[in-house]
Amino acid sequence: MNFDLSEEQELFRSTVERFTGSIDVEARRRLREHPGGYDRSRWTELAELGLIALAASEEAGGLGGSDVDLALVGEALGKANSPDPWLENGVLPALILSAAGETQMLEEVVSGEAIYSLAWAERGQRYSLKAKGTRVVGGKVRGEKTFVLNASIADHFIVSAEENGATDFYVLSAPAEGIDVRPYRMADGSIAGELRLSQAEAKKIVLEAEALSEVVARIRLLAGAELVGLGQRLLDDTLVYVKEREQFGVPIGSFQALQHRLVDCYARIEQARSMLYRAALKEKADGRAWQRQAAGAKAYITENVDHIAREAVQMHGGMGVTDELAIGHAMKRVLLLSKLFGDVDTNLVEYAEAA
Repeated sequence: MNFDLSEEQELFRSTVERFTGSIDVEARRRLREHPGGYDRSRWTELAELGLIALAASEEAGGLGGSDVDLALVGEALGKANSPDPWLENGVLPALILSAAGETQMLEEVVSGEAIYSLAWAERGQRYSLKAKGTRVVGGKVRGEKTFVLNASIADHFIVSAEENGATDFYVLSAPAEGIDVRPYRMADGSIAGELRLSQAEAKKIVLEAEALSEVVARIRLLAGAELVGLGQRLLDDTLVYVKEREQFGVPIGSFQALQHRLVDCYARIEQARSMLYRAALKEKADGRAWQRQAAGAKAYITENVDHIAREAVQMHGGMGVTDELAIGHAMKRVLLLSKLFGDVDTNLVEYAEAA
C-alpha cells in the first residue's frame, strides 16, 4: 500500500505550517488577550485558506476533504501548538450543519463569516449527548449548558434540548434576549462559557441520532489527530532540551535512564500516529464498526500522548507546566482534548460495547 501523501495533501499541510509558523509562546499570549480569547481576523484568514471548507462536501460549497485530509490538518495544527479553534468551532459545526442540510448556515461557517459553537454538555450528565435539563417550552428553549467552547466569540449556538422525550437541536443567535453567557477560562487558555437560556428564540434543525453519532466519531478521530501533533511537539521540544540542559557537567540527555524513557515516548507517538491513520482509512460502509474504531483510536491516542506530555514536563522540571514554555501550553491542550466527547474510559466502554 502506498502511504505517500498526494500533491493536494502536501499542499494543505504546507499551508497549515505557513499559517502557524509565527505562533510561539508570546504570540499565543497576545491572541488570548483579544476579546473572547481569540482574534476574529485570524479566524477569517484560516477560513480563506480553505481549512474549514475541507469539512464540507463539494455540493455544499466545500472542498469535500476526506478524513485523512482533515487528520493531516489537525496533526499540523497540533504540532504547531496553535491556539486556533479549528476543530471545535470550524469542523464540528460544519459537520453538524452539513448533516442537518442547513446550507445557508454552513456557508457562514465555511467562509468564516460567523462562528458557531455546540452547546450540548450539562451538569451531572458526564459525556451524554442526551439533553435532560434543557427543554423546549412553547417553542422556546429553557435551561443551562456548560463547557460551551469559545462561547465568548460565538455568533450562534447549536443547542441540544429535550422535546417530547427526544433530544433535538436548535440554533440560537447571540446576543439576544433570553441568552446569558458566563465566560470562564479553560485549561488551554481559551474562553468557554456557561449558557443560561430563558425563553430564548431558536430555529430547529433536523439532526438524526445516527448522523450525530457519525459526527461525534469524526470529531473524536480529529481530536486524536491534533493530539498526535501535540505529542510530536512535546517530544521534539524535550529532545532539544535534554541535549542543552546540563547536570554534573554533562547534558542530561546522555543519562541512560532518560534515553530509555525518550525511546518509549518515540515508540508511543509512532504507534499513536499509526492508530490514527488506520482509523481514518477504515471503510465506513459499516457505520457502527467505524464509530467503534474511532472511539478506540481516540482512547489509545489520548492515553499515549498524555504519557508523553507528563514525561516531557517531568524532564523539563517545574517550569514545564508554566506558560513560559510551549511544553506547558501543549500539555494543557492535551488535557482539554482528552475530555472532548469522552475521556479514555468512556471511549473504551463504547469500543467494548460495540465489539
